[in-house]
Amino acid sequence: MLETGTGPIDGAVYVPASARTVRWGRLPCADTPPVAEIPSGGTVTLDTVSHEGILEDQGRDPVAFFGAYGVRPDGVLRDARELAASAVPRDPVRDGPHVVTGPVRVASARPGDVLRVETLSLRRRAPYGIVSTRHGRGALPGEFAAKEPEFTFCRAEDGTGRIAYGAGREARFPLAPFLGLTGVATAGGEPAHSVPPGRHGGNLDIKHLVTGSTLYLPVQVDGAGFYAGDPHYAQGNGEVALTALEAPLRATFRLTVLRDAAAHLLRRPFAETRAHWIPVGLHEDLGEAMRDAVRAALDFLRERHGMDGHAAYAYLSAAADFEVSQVVDRVQGVHCLIRKSDFPS
Repeated sequence: MLETGTGPIDGAVYVPASARTVRWGRLPCADTPPVAEIPSGGTVTLDTVSHEGILEDQGRDPVAFFGAYGVRPDGVLRDARELAASAVPRDPVRDGPHVVTGPVRVASARPGDVLRVETLSLRRRAPYGIVSTRHGRGALPGEFAAKEPEFTFCRAEDGTGRIAYGAGREARFPLAPFLGLTGVATAGGEPAHSVPPGRHGGNLDIKHLVTGSTLYLPVQVDGAGFYAGDPHYAQGNGEVALTALEAPLRATFRLTVLRDAAAHLLRRPFAETRAHWIPVGLHEDLGEAMRDAVRAALDFLRERHGMDGHAAYAYLSAAADFEVSQVVDRVQGVHCLIRKSDFPS
């Protein structure tokens, strides 16, 4: 267990998850005061809390909820217990479920810049998590629309997730932690809902944003207002049941302001790993999200590599992979994987 303030803290600035530093169900906007400040190129460690186990339809009592699965009271994170018992505002009808840590002000960031978000480390804070299906949502709401939510408890130890089924049997799968929700504050004074992603990033749910990945976000307000939440231990592309394996993480980022010519080509969220560039498409309709991802990939190949449109279109058809990020967040997501090894350095 990684309780508040214990264990490794990899960043120069540390932000625990508390009633002072989190928002619940809404994202930071221009009027949201920062909980910390760092210079461009600085590092920050954020503790994140999973919403699973503390929501109203789970009794808002994580000790009782996880106790039903055999977790001892001292096996439930203290900040999750405190948040569930706190008066942090959340309208369960109007607001999203996510607990969001931040915002962090990056001193020199201005609208028109791009914030480069490098994920330096992601440390699991608990040895278990939850996958949930609820509220008639997910890829098959007509077939899995139970009157009561369904919660699947998963053990998560030694880099492996375990879902028990049948008599003494379990499915095992590799863990690959990432933050489902990373973003920058939106302009104006109205906090955005935490569920749909957008130009601000937010709930992108791109499973490739693991340790060593980089996300680029167009800055919309002075200071950028960076935040993170919706921690996952593993997710399949599509996130079809509604949630991934939801569980708390301690995340460390390097945040750098970019304002050179190349940065100004980044007008939407864009990611990369050691092996791939990852253009992103977003839309309420999955088909339109796919087309948006293709256009984003074409723009990248034309602007970054100087390919003409027909050559870029042919390359994408021959060699790139388009994956469904998620189909459950109101705004659907599709991302494209372009291998870096296919192009001259």
